[in-house]
Amino acid sequence: MGKALYRKYRSKRLDEVVGQSHITATLSNALQSGKISHAYLFTGPHGVGKTSVARILAHEVNQFPYTDEAGTYMDIIEIDAASNRRIDEIRDLRDHIHSAPTAGKYKVYIIDEVHMLTKEAFNALLKTLEEPPQHVVFILATTEPHKLPETIISRTQRFSFRPISQQDAKRHLQYLAKQESVDITDDALELIVQSGNGSFRDAISLLDQLASTSTSINAEQVRDTLGIIPSEAIARLADSLESGTDTASLVEQLSDLRHQGFQAPQIAQQLLHYLRPQLVQSASSDMRTLMSALIQIPLARDPAIALELLLVGHVLGDQNKPQQQPTPAKEPAATAAKPPAQPTEPQSTSPKSTKKPAAAKETASSTTASDEAAQPANSTQTAGTPDDSKAPAAENPTAATHADIWPQTLEQLRTSHNTLYGIARMARTDIGAGTLTLFFRFPFHKKRMNEPKNKQILMDIMQRVSGQPWNVDCQVAKDQAQSPAPSPAAAPASPAPSNATPDPTLQNISSVFGGAEVLDS
Repeated sequence: MGKALYRKYRSKRLDEVVGQSHITATLSNALQSGKISHAYLFTGPHGVGKTSVARILAHEVNQFPYTDEAGTYMDIIEIDAASNRRIDEIRDLRDHIHSAPTAGKYKVYIIDEVHMLTKEAFNALLKTLEEPPQHVVFILATTEPHKLPETIISRTQRFSFRPISQQDAKRHLQYLAKQESVDITDDALELIVQSGNGSFRDAISLLDQLASTSTSINAEQVRDTLGIIPSEAIARLADSLESGTDTASLVEQLSDLRHQGFQAPQIAQQLLHYLRPQLVQSASSDMRTLMSALIQIPLARDPAIALELLLVGHVLGDQNKPQQQPTPAKEPAATAAKPPAQPTEPQSTSPKSTKKPAAAKETASSTTASDEAAQPANSTQTAGTPDDSKAPAAENPTAATHADIWPQTLEQLRTSHNTLYGIARMARTDIGAGTLTLFFRFPFHKKRMNEPKNKQILMDIMQRVSGQPWNVDCQVAKDQAQSPAPSPAAAPASPAPSNATPDPTLQNISSVFGGAEVLDS
């Protein structure tokens, strides 16, 4: 049976260890001067050489030749704390520790993954570390030093292993490929090193896996083996984010990547690495916010939906900025030029907006006329009656309340349930008597909002805002004809003229989200 490359080329001398010169130099000086400590603690990520250096040190202190065969020397004892973590194993170690070494000067105990020991086992080990026999050396190794008691750490010499740099890893992998007669491109080596993420063992294992299938390795083979998203696809995704004009293409690209088997956390991670140089060059607040949110995608309840909402919301946020200004530019000047005594003329540009104010005015005038006819002439009453009678007739308190309910509800969702806010803002609303109807363009948005937990959150917030209970009904609007126009209460305060040319940006948004109202982000 063949031997794995990481075992075949495991370092056997301190000067062969790659990327840990700050540790190997110190240990070499200690060996030359004969200043051997009774306990060492090796910490650092997995696959960076902790166990290899521990074995080299165990052989060097006893001047044993290093061989690959485990258990060759009885004076070198390796213990896996993950499977020998109870107090009984540590008590057994303590009972045998006083026996003298058989062949070497020291009896060396290598305890790997020492953080896995129980609290009672640590207490039993502590006494031995405080007063060890002269012929005993402990070498403790762990990837999680924060789980060790301070009393253990303070009784050891601690050495912190670093992740292997990409330059050192690439150079050594080239050496291994040459030794194994494997032809590998530089692009493939860089992908392997990046995939190792500082772990030498992981990078060597991947090279071993690829070398077992072919003696000629290129970047495409590495991507297929690792399931890495092609850089061209990530570049197109980033271009869609930067252009901020084609949300439909953005959603389609995400869908295509998912159909190809790429998961949302992986998409977010690769997009994060692609955008990082831009953050260094131009540290904009929008870019920082986007990258911070990308980091949180793997922790989301539904990473795929969270990633889509994040990226589409980022694009919509960029599109909304210029739309916050009044449209079009000539309207305000024309309005300002009209005398203030004619308030109804600026509203004539919008047929929808003139109907209700006109009706309200007619109602007010008719009510005032009937009141004046019914009441006797009284100089003291007529002086204050006209102003008092117009106010209640011109306004509908219920309609005014409805106009504020949905914006206030969205604002509270934004501060307390950001993901739910991202779904709710895409819906078109129809507010009736105690019922809110939400129309979604996509079925999965309706499905998420229909979840009992999410619907209850929305109803509770609406009750707090309005002071009355509400029912929420979610529907799918397949096209613009089936999706009702926003109710007057939820309509924008300044509608665009009916004869104006449709904004291409708003048309693009409607093609993705079914004509939903665009809210400020």
